[in-house]
Amino acid sequence: MKKTVIFGALTAAGLAAGAAAAGTLDDVKARGTLNCGVATGLVGFATPDANGEWQGFDVAVCRAVAAAVLGDATAVEFVPTTGKTRFTALASGEIDMLARNTTWTFSRDVDLKFTFVGVNYYDGQGFMVPKDLGVSSAKELDGATVCIQTGTTTELNLADFFRVNGISYEPVPIETNAEAQQQYLAGACDVYTTDASGLAATRAAFEAPNDHVLLPEIISKEPLGPLVRHGDNEWGDVVRWTLNALISAEELGITSANISEMSAGTNNPEINRILGTEGTLGEMLGLDADWAAKAITAGGNYGEIFEKNIGESTPIGLARGLNAQWTEGGLLYSPPFR
Repeated sequence: MKKTVIFGALTAAGLAAGAAAAGTLDDVKARGTLNCGVATGLVGFATPDANGEWQGFDVAVCRAVAAAVLGDATAVEFVPTTGKTRFTALASGEIDMLARNTTWTFSRDVDLKFTFVGVNYYDGQGFMVPKDLGVSSAKELDGATVCIQTGTTTELNLADFFRVNGISYEPVPIETNAEAQQQYLAGACDVYTTDASGLAATRAAFEAPNDHVLLPEIISKEPLGPLVRHGDNEWGDVVRWTLNALISAEELGITSANISEMSAGTNNPEINRILGTEGTLGEMLGLDADWAAKAITAGGNYGEIFEKNIGESTPIGLARGLNAQWTEGGLLYSPPFR
């Protein structure tokens, strides 16, 4: 009898979770627009261009999901969020997903009840200082004033680093990257600390970027990636496998230039499954057979998105490093499409 009651309760819970998840996917389809939370403005990752069109590495993930679900990469409502407002926006349903250089941590997963669907950038926290400060190591920053975004893992990592090294600092709290940039350039703080990729993006926007240096220390692990609400299992699968499709496309040589040709069929079964010419993966997700092909077409594969927005040929100039494919010595690795 007890087993029957427990099984019934689990079944009811499962059905409730399934209904909630289906609701998000159905809501996006019915609305015809994906509401995607992004940064308030970080060059290379998420910022409006001169025409007011959002561009960037994280923006490309939003557009890929919109293309997969709605068949239209432009059907996205971008919602700027700060370190403080991003989680409230997601939990409340104001946004369907968050793609805002957000670190996957235990407490955000377990306590705040969010599901990180993968990692789109492996990062670590660093420090930027004016070159004329004459500092070559973060361990030389005793007594420094430090600009730091509130409500972030950066805030906690900074306290840990200074305590472990027996040095002190004076925090200068800020809420947005734009505010940090303004305060830092105005001399309100000696140091700006955030994810190393964010520092590179911020420095690239300076009039004299060479007047500022990134110190060698990387003091944390910052796996950044998109996230959805707990219980959104079906929706989480859509966002997760869209990201995986971008990653696998690079590994398998599917590009924006050759995807039309490959969509006609290849001798590689996994490519065919991804592009929808074999199998029923789209049907399993509640999407069209060519959902992944649409996602890849939106902005290219992972490598193309990286190089266009933050790669070595851009002012930000980030090397692939840990974000290279696993076949190239990096950590980028997608589960198989089968």
